[in-house]
Amino acid sequence: MARGRLRRRLAAVNQNLTSRHDADLVDVLSIPEKFVSPGRRIFRRVLYALGALFAAVLIVYLDRHGYRDLRDTPNPDDPLSFLDCLYYATVSLSTTGYGDITPVTPSARLVNVLVITPLRVAFLIVLIGTTVETLTTQSRQALKIQRWRKSVRNHTVVVGYGTKGRTAVAAMIGDDVAPADIVVVENNPAALERAKNAGLVTVRGNATDSEILRLASTQHAKSVIVAANDDNTAVLVTLTARELNPNATIIAAVRESEGQHLLKQSGATTTVVTSETAGRLLGLATQTPSVVEIMEDLLTPDAGFAIAERPVDIKEAGGSPRHLTDIVLGVVREGQLLRVDDERVDALELTDRLLYVRSKEDR
Repeated sequence: MARGRLRRRLAAVNQNLTSRHDADLVDVLSIPEKFVSPGRRIFRRVLYALGALFAAVLIVYLDRHGYRDLRDTPNPDDPLSFLDCLYYATVSLSTTGYGDITPVTPSARLVNVLVITPLRVAFLIVLIGTTVETLTTQSRQALKIQRWRKSVRNHTVVVGYGTKGRTAVAAMIGDDVAPADIVVVENNPAALERAKNAGLVTVRGNATDSEILRLASTQHAKSVIVAANDDNTAVLVTLTARELNPNATIIAAVRESEGQHLLKQSGATTTVVTSETAGRLLGLATQTPSVVEIMEDLLTPDAGFAIAERPVDIKEAGGSPRHLTDIVLGVVREGQLLRVDDERVDALELTDRLLYVRSKEDR
């Protein structure tokens, strides 16, 4: 009943975020940009200006017989020299035009090209460069949003960028997941800024709103991590995400074990009870602190040991996982996790996947 009502509510929404123009989403969806220093930006602008200038010079020079210098010369029909063409292109592109005072000697024209025009270009950059960049930033971001929405597929949506969300993202990046394949949904401005600084695509809004999840392209995501601070929010986000994407892997965190069955009923593939997990580690630390250390080592993919998954090699098929050189913890068969001591995995199959302990050097 609850899922049916939610489905009807989703279908009844006519005007939503996903139907808005890309330019209207700039304040909601943020695509990370590579930092470019101001000096390099000015240098690029100077190069572009020089390219345009010499293109104009070439055009004028190729058609130099069509231009005439109005000065008194022994032969007015003589074609323009290259310097004349350079001078003409320079004063034309810089909008100087022609006045009652014009350089007539080659030295004066050379000074105009080498000194006056660069100063004029620098003045234009200082005067309008910032304004033009401000006006084009929104259009550039809107174009990036349009391209991103068309191409993003099989990514991971992380709902919440608090301590749990940041740690989850760090673990994925440490396990060779590209930051471009991670989208963070968050409503807290400070958390959003941290996610942007980490080079992640961000969506500002409440993840309980289905349109915010649509904007994060949850319907095309490979997996969804629900790291909300509130258990009720986690349940509603999980239910909404499952309605949008029936095939995604949804990993949801809950503070108390009482909410674990609600997450399962809402469509969570895997649940993590944070309070009980932390409590178990605290209890273990009183008697066997080294166990806690090795657990932290296994959960840190970029240092020491880590738990990884790989397919069964053709040479390993038919054998027991306990006889492999890798330390195998479990076998995933047809979507079901079996422990290594389960008699059903005494003979490995080619379609199985192994959960094993991997060292940093094996990456």
